[in-house]
Amino acid sequence: MSDQPALLIELLRAAYAAFNARDINAALALMTPDVAWPKAFKGGFVRGSEEVRAYWTEQWSEINPHVEPVSFYSEEAGRILVDVHQVVRDKAGAVLADEHVGHRFTLEHGLIQAMEVCPHEFCTTG
Repeated sequence: MSDQPALLIELLRAAYAAFNARDINAALALMTPDVAWPKAFKGGFVRGSEEVRAYWTEQWSEINPHVEPVSFYSEEAGRILVDVHQVVRDKAGAVLADEHVGHRFTLEHGLIQAMEVCPHEFCTTG
């Protein structure tokens, strides 16, 4: 049981790698069927694998985001806060955003149940 945080961090690293590779199926395999995911690009949330798939497909048709995890912080109730470096480009390659943000994940049974985005300066670890 002591390896649980390390396993969850590896799961999150795999999710970021799948997202950056545009491998939707691999990313969704790491999520619960009723995952809640923020529509950071448009606002609001989507719920469930098919809504995440549709959102990402739309997002990637308009912008080219690349998100690299920098550090991970375990929180209460099975949550992990990830400091990420995010670079968003338009389809021509021009940089639209280059920033650090926080991603807070709720995990259940070894899968991602929810993610929320918070501005880097407002993220806290508990």
